Amino acid sequence: MNIDKKLDNGCLTLKVEGRLDTNTSPELEAELNFDGVTETVFDFSGLEYISSAGLRVLMAAHKAMAACGGKMSVASPNAIVKGVFDITGMNNVFNIVEG
Repeated sequence: MNIDKKLDNGCLTLKVEGRLDTNTSPELEAELNFDGVTETVFDFSGLEYISSAGLRVLMAAHKAMAACGGKMSVASPNAIVKGVFDITGMNNVFNIVEG
């Protein structure tokens, strides 16, 4: 997995490529620091797969952002990742931005 992290004007963008699973989710979790962050965007245009461990990291980020009045979105998930969100009901929890 590869993570490209950028912070700009309170918006934390994490471009995640590869697989987000039990083995790699701790890497993403380690990159999450919400000090001074009002918005978090997970760019999943390069994400191939997400497991329940990856969903757990996203839920923790979502809760952290909600607790500080911020917002979180998931951008450009492929059909496989979007299917996981649909099956688990996370498409009703996360703000998913297509394309």
